[in-house]
Amino acid sequence: MKRREMLISTGAALLGLSAFPLRWAAAAEKKFKILYFTRSAGFEHSVVHRPGGQLSHSEKIMVEAGQKYGVEVVCSKDGRVFDGDLDQFDAFAFYTSGDLTQPLPADAKRDEPPMSKKGLERLLAAIKGGKGFVGFHAATDSFHSQGDQLTPYVKMIGGEFVTHGRQQKATMKVASPEFPGMDGIKDFELLEEWYALKNFAPDLHVILVQETAGMTDECYQRPPFPATWARMHGKGRVFYTSLGHREDIWTNPIFQQIVVGGFSWVLGETQFDPKPNIAQVTPKAGQMKN
Repeated sequence: MKRREMLISTGAALLGLSAFPLRWAAAAEKKFKILYFTRSAGFEHSVVHRPGGQLSHSEKIMVEAGQKYGVEVVCSKDGRVFDGDLDQFDAFAFYTSGDLTQPLPADAKRDEPPMSKKGLERLLAAIKGGKGFVGFHAATDSFHSQGDQLTPYVKMIGGEFVTHGRQQKATMKVASPEFPGMDGIKDFELLEEWYALKNFAPDLHVILVQETAGMTDECYQRPPFPATWARMHGKGRVFYTSLGHREDIWTNPIFQQIVVGGFSWVLGETQFDPKPNIAQVTPKAGQMKN
C-alpha cells in the first residue's frame, strides 16, 4: 500500500481537522493552492455566511486545515478573482448559489462583486484543461439550466438542484467503496437538508446514492438518485457531494473522510478511473414527479 493510500485508510479516519484532507497530511514536495469560492447570488447558507466580516464556518475549517497541512486555501466571495491569474490554483472548490454573474440586490448588504461572463468561461476552460473542481451542497444550485438547455456549468458539475424538503434523517448508500477516501465507510444515516437533483450527466461515477425509501415530502417520492459523484471534464477532475448544509456535517468524520478522498483525487494525488456507473447503481435516477 502506498503512503498516500494508507493516509486515506488510517489518518482520514481520525476525528476533527486531522482527517481533512488527505495529501495535506503528507510532507508535500509541491504546495497546493485551492480557491474556495462561496459567493451566494441566491440563498446564502449559514455555513458560508461571514458574521461580522469574519470567515464563515466552512471557510475556517478549510483554512485551518490548509495551515496545518501546508496547503494554501484562498477564500473569496469576489467574482472578479476569475478575471485574474487562475494558473496559480490547482483546484477550485465551490459552495455557491444562483447566477454568479449577476449583482446582488441592494438589500443583500453584502459586498460580493459578480463574476464576469468571461470569468466564468475562463473557469470552465481551466477545469477542462486539467484543474480540479470540488462542489459542496449548493454548488448544484448555481447557473441553472434554461428550460431543456443545460448551461455549460451544469454540464461540468454533472447535476442540478431542483428543491429540498424538511431536514430529516436519511440514508446514504455507498455505491463505490473503491473510490479514494471510501475505505471502511458503509451505508450511513445523517440528519441533513437533502437535495433533490436532476439533469445528471450520463458519465457520472456515482459514489453515494440518496436512498429515498422512508423519506417524507413530495420531492423525495422518487427512485434513488446520485448524491456524491466524480466525473472527468476534459482533462479536469470533478467531484461533487450534496452534503454540507449543516455546521455539524462539516465536523462529521464521515463527511471529512469523503471530502479527503475528493480533494486527493481532483488534485491528482490518488489515481482512480471514474468509469460511469450511473446506469447500473441508479437506473431510474431521472424519474421524478412533476
